[in-house]
Amino acid sequence: MNPTKKSKLLTAAAAAFLVLTGGLAAAGPAGAVDCPSGEFCAWEHADFKGQRANWSGDDGWWESWIADEDSSWANHGISGPGIKDHVKVYSSAQQGGHMTICLTPGQEVGYNSAANDSGDSHTWAMSC
Repeated sequence: MNPTKKSKLLTAAAAAFLVLTGGLAAAGPAGAVDCPSGEFCAWEHADFKGQRANWSGDDGWWESWIADEDSSWANHGISGPGIKDHVKVYSSAQQGGHMTICLTPGQEVGYNSAANDSGDSHTWAMSC
């Protein structure tokens, strides 16, 4: 194969690869917010704005900047049989007080007036 044909073949292969991988990188659930897979996230403002906190496990005492400042939430936890995949948020430390919101697997809540600015701790659970 002459160098020109080889170069064109490599260029075409590279272009095809970029198109394919670019398409894969862009693929994802419609409307999914920026919350890492396997984690529960809370934002300080509605509609997933402002600073984000995220956890992969329970937290009995949220950091001061997010405690009582949470306004939107996403549950991107791992789901399956026998896995605690729901997230319960509580109004006091150590899962005390009342439950402000409970998120099912994959649920994203941009705002909830009853839960707004009320979370202090959370736990992963089998159900709501």
